[in-house]
Amino acid sequence: MLILEDLTRRYGDRRAVERVSLAIPRGRFVGVIGRSGAGKSTLLRMINRLAEPTGGRILFDGLDVTALRGRELRRWRTRCAMIFQQFHLVGRLDVLSNVLMGRLSEVPRHRALLKLWSERERALALAALDGFGMGDFAGHRADQLSGGQQQRVAIARAMMQAPDLILADEPVASLDPRNTRIVMDALAEANRRHGITVLCNLHSLDLARRYCDRLVGLADGRLVFDGAPADLTEAVARQLYGLEAGEVLDAPEPVRPPTYPAALVA
Repeated sequence: MLILEDLTRRYGDRRAVERVSLAIPRGRFVGVIGRSGAGKSTLLRMINRLAEPTGGRILFDGLDVTALRGRELRRWRTRCAMIFQQFHLVGRLDVLSNVLMGRLSEVPRHRALLKLWSERERALALAALDGFGMGDFAGHRADQLSGGQQQRVAIARAMMQAPDLILADEPVASLDPRNTRIVMDALAEANRRHGITVLCNLHSLDLARRYCDRLVGLADGRLVFDGAPADLTEAVARQLYGLEAGEVLDAPEPVRPPTYPAALVA
């Protein structure tokens, strides 16, 4: 279980996140919602320790994440995979090599630099790509892919870490509706088939309702909503978004279950 206890991050006099407390059981798909600047990205970055908390604690299955340093912190970042809006792929490398980068924490640096990957590691990477419909693109340069394809490669790379937790920071913000659905289906696949806990920052409330089994709403860095998607009423949306509520309440689309085959993950 992931537990946040009064988690706080301040920048001088400005509060980015203020005393957020949550308990998230394993295997949940949690949507983090709120307007831009509400503290969503800072919250996820603190869980991964890319941003240091000013106060409070992060616990995962009894492990005090806020106390980790050095090798133990690097190990936590392997267990807690981040997926960003910008993909963070190496454009000049082929897709398979990008996915194999998810094993960097498990192999000596010289092996990674020389691309001395084992047959098992290559097989796992290909299986991860196949699991998200990207196996046929293994030999393509990453910068030749569409945005939606690059994001699926980033998710496959995250799966190569064999994570307990995936933190997705606005993963579909720059994608068109079709690719948005494909990427969200891929995250749902990781959650449902592999039991990986997913925390996903989302701007669209309808996407949040469609894919998440729990929603957490932030406003000015504070937790103002924590409940099931069915409890997210228009009144709550207006509390979270104010005059922007109409922009994030899109017309819903029917849910289509993911059809990707299972990826083999170590």
